[in-house]
Amino acid sequence: MEVFQQLPPDAVKIVLVLFLSFLIGLEREEHKAAGSTYAFGGVRTFPLIGLIGYSIALISGSQLLPLTVGFLVVAGFLLLSYWHKLAKAETAGVTTEMSGLTTFLVGALVCYGHFWIATTLSVASLVLLDLKAALEKLAARIAAREILTFAKFLFLSGVILPVLPNQEFGRFHINPFKTWLVVVAISAISYASYVLQKLTKGQGGTVLAALLGGAYSSTVTTVVLARRGKIDDHPHLYSGGILIASGVMYVRLCILLVLFNRQLMSLLWMPLLLLGTIAAAAGWLWTRRADKGAQAMQLDLEPKNPLEIITAFLFAALFLAMLVITQLAVTYLGRAGIDTLAAIMGVSDVDPFIMGLTQAPSTSAAPAVAAGAILIAAASNNVIKGIYAYSLAGRRTGRQSLWFLLALAAAGIAPLFVLGW
Repeated sequence: MEVFQQLPPDAVKIVLVLFLSFLIGLEREEHKAAGSTYAFGGVRTFPLIGLIGYSIALISGSQLLPLTVGFLVVAGFLLLSYWHKLAKAETAGVTTEMSGLTTFLVGALVCYGHFWIATTLSVASLVLLDLKAALEKLAARIAAREILTFAKFLFLSGVILPVLPNQEFGRFHINPFKTWLVVVAISAISYASYVLQKLTKGQGGTVLAALLGGAYSSTVTTVVLARRGKIDDHPHLYSGGILIASGVMYVRLCILLVLFNRQLMSLLWMPLLLLGTIAAAAGWLWTRRADKGAQAMQLDLEPKNPLEIITAFLFAALFLAMLVITQLAVTYLGRAGIDTLAAIMGVSDVDPFIMGLTQAPSTSAAPAVAAGAILIAAASNNVIKGIYAYSLAGRRTGRQSLWFLLALAAAGIAPLFVLGW
């Protein structure tokens, strides 16, 4: 440190430019040595480009025009290199030439004192250059429709959400921004599970599919496992997987509460995490009792794309309907009304109802009442999933699944009595 303090400030900058540009040049030098065709630059050329960028920025001062001219001159030399590369081979990449332009910018950024940006730019360039094979392999694995799916997510979160007004309207305190934020959050969790299921397809067996499917939709996962359980005689494996998926549902609810209602989260985080952990652990232990070879079985679980635009708007409409119905139930029917509504909503997708509770005005329902309704809705949903499993699966798988989910439902409403809600 004392040595650097004794050096002039410009000397420290030059050392940094040489170091960062040398790293990029070293990576390109290794790439050139591994190839058999012409390649531009290496451990000497790239440091020189970095020094040129630094020098031109130093001479230019606050003037942008000289720096731009210098950038274009260097780009011209790199273009000549690329033309020469094309003359030697029918197909040629432009990565090395782009790395040269990046090195020029690194030198200029260091001159202007943007050390963090220059270092980050250099490190990012090294990572991208070094991971060429891995990135190309990943691109080959991603289907074209998955790119469209990601574009839909960006449309939902980056285009629609920012333009919506963040204020409440009407008697029921409808907030368009928060409404769509709920849609984005639900879609993000489902999309993350969807992507992981695509990436791990054919790996991990039924247990991993149950874990990821529970984050996507425990009801859908239960139906798929139950149908598979009717074909394959592995009751421990499939009933345990169904229990795992329902345990993950509680963890998913906990994440949503953390995002949207800290007051409800403070009441429910312990019961939800406890229920989720116990159910997932018990389900996993139960799958270990499966017949030999059952763990290696692959589950043909093809989740539906969670980012369909029409589906997002339908969810938003359903969420608003649940928000209004919940407030009306609290106002005119009291706690008995909201508990009854929670039990009814467990028959279908519980997300709109639960998210409606998280976004309802604080004057609509006491936190304990809302917390109790969430537990009742989740328990009701477990009962329905048990009925699905019993109806769709083989006799042993269906019976075991039903008992597991009934027990989980009973445990799910136990906090109502233990905590006096």
